[in-house]
Amino acid sequence: MQEMLTPVRVEKESIPELSFKNTVPFDQDPKLRAKLEQATHLGNLGKVKFHIEFYSDSGLKAVQTTIWATGNKFICLKGGVWIPISRIVDIRFV
Repeated sequence: MQEMLTPVRVEKESIPELSFKNTVPFDQDPKLRAKLEQATHLGNLGKVKFHIEFYSDSGLKAVQTTIWATGNKFICLKGGVWIPISRIVDIRFV
């Protein structure tokens, strides 16, 4: 069973300063890819914001923003900010 952690809220603009070099083991939702694709569609269509929880090397973080693109390994947020999909714990509507 995974330990419940409270994510540290970060601003989208500070994400490029975070490191994603180390491996962080956690159980990822098997439906995450479908959620990301839906969030991308809603972000492009109506600029809908999502709460995204993810791990950086310094711990669990959260950001509220629009997802502009979902690739094979990364998501792109508004402003050209990237988060590795392998580090995303969950996303949900704001």
